[in-house]
Amino acid sequence: MKIIIISDIHDNLVNLEKCLNWCGKNKVKKIICLGDITNSETLEYLAGNFKGEIFLVKSNIELFDELELKKYSQIKYCGEMGRLEINNKKIGICHEQYLADRIIKQGPVDIIFYGHTHKPWEFQKDGIIIINPGTLGGVFQKATFAVMEKENIKLILLEQI
Repeated sequence: MKIIIISDIHDNLVNLEKCLNWCGKNKVKKIICLGDITNSETLEYLAGNFKGEIFLVKSNIELFDELELKKYSQIKYCGEMGRLEINNKKIGICHEQYLADRIIKQGPVDIIFYGHTHKPWEFQKDGIIIINPGTLGGVFQKATFAVMEKENIKLILLEQI
């Protein structure tokens, strides 16, 4: 099962549409969104154009009201940070990297995904893989997202799809 990890859309509906079209062609069933969707229209577009599960964390630049999330049954809102188990992997998710330490203190994880910096990045800390998928919005960096399939995680450059 393919899962995509997106972050920092910043209301770029063109890039979001392109990413969601890729998801449809590749039979993606789950999206992990690390925040900075930004406004209500972008939230509605994401939920209205992706029928699978969407795991979402709170970020520092959201203009929509959290109560709006209740309208979308496929969105699983995790608050500031969340823990998931997908493909037998324990996954932590948050928007800002400093929250990774809090996730680790809650119990073992294999992978932590975070956003905020817009820079695709991967490193290991105490045997835990920590990954930033970059910015889907293409703000300050080229637009990217990550794909996780079984044991593999790879970065996708939006302009190459």
